Amino acid sequence: MASPFRSALVLLTQYAQYHRDRRNISTHFIGVPMIVFAVGVLLSRPGFMVGGLMLSPAWVLFALVTLWYLTRGELVLGMAASAGMAVLLLLAHRVPGGLGPWLGWGLGFFVVGWLIQFVGHYYEGRKPAFADDAVGLLVGPMFVVMELLALLGLFRSLVSEIERSAGPTLLRDLAHPA
Repeated sequence: MASPFRSALVLLTQYAQYHRDRRNISTHFIGVPMIVFAVGVLLSRPGFMVGGLMLSPAWVLFALVTLWYLTRGELVLGMAASAGMAVLLLLAHRVPGGLGPWLGWGLGFFVVGWLIQFVGHYYEGRKPAFADDAVGLLVGPMFVVMELLALLGLFRSLVSEIERSAGPTLLRDLAHPA
């Protein structure tokens, strides 16, 4: 496995090479947040009160991932990805108590999120990035946030640099793959 300490540009470019079909990218706007939410639900227990704050394995993982995002060289993107994840974790911690709802929400969102991802990769005609590099599991949420903010006109130079290496996004013809 390659080093997880690559720059955001290198990580996002490598990830983008697996995500050039617009339909695949679109499915990631739904599937990736569902998976992050599901992981948040599943890691929301056990929770411990520490100085008036609820601490759970989800928040510990969030802190580590946020630190990783903020040290990849794209501070604003790292902050935006971390903020998006924080919102999903806040929602995940609001899932009603009890084993049934906890597992239902967690496993349900996890499975459906991955099914949506695999539909996108069917359109892409390529396996998910994490199959070759597990760091892709961390890059996915950052990529989705970048793509979403790029639709709003942000990160144009970063997106241009990524597209210079990975190529433009397109719609693949499933009947005549490239």
